[in-house]
Amino acid sequence: MAWSWRSPSAAILLVVGLAGCVTRPEQIPAGTPRADVVQALGKPTARYGLSNPTASLPISCLPGGAVSSSAPQAANQGERLQYSTQPSGQSVYNVDLDGHGRLVRAEEAMNEGLFGQRIQPNRWTREDALCEYGKPARIQRVHNFKGDIWVWRFTEGPTWRLLFIDIDPQGVVRGYSTGDEPLPDDRAP
Repeated sequence: MAWSWRSPSAAILLVVGLAGCVTRPEQIPAGTPRADVVQALGKPTARYGLSNPTASLPISCLPGGAVSSSAPQAANQGERLQYSTQPSGQSVYNVDLDGHGRLVRAEEAMNEGLFGQRIQPNRWTREDALCEYGKPARIQRVHNFKGDIWVWRFTEGPTWRLLFIDIDPQGVVRGYSTGDEPLPDDRAP
């Protein structure tokens, strides 16, 4: 068999060879093995088990939250490697692997255009929010909602924004909203 730059092996070698140059997970080709993904991106900030990661989005995390084993349990289950820069940064990348440990998709979760497609009020739990967005930048409370409001930072173009997810005392997501992040005013008084 002749070696070609279009072969899966060549793509993997290219990823490994450029590991120092890869800064964005979506630059890694589908089918790349887990070990090469981790070599290129480093240790993930969190890991979650996925049910049927090759299905169309949104996908479901397995009950129980973060995983501790190094490999998925079954061929139809996968793993999400999460790379978050929260609380000071503004990105959360989800890198989904199939049951064989190969890259299925990598995307920036902090995308305002996707919030309405992913967040499912009255169905999602706090574990679903963690699986999709990772640990929030902060947790706050307000007087007119009994529960916690989880807050993540993100950017929409040049604008610094916030995602707010309302989680009731039973751990159920009741709603979400977005807003501009207040920035310090650097003008002298």
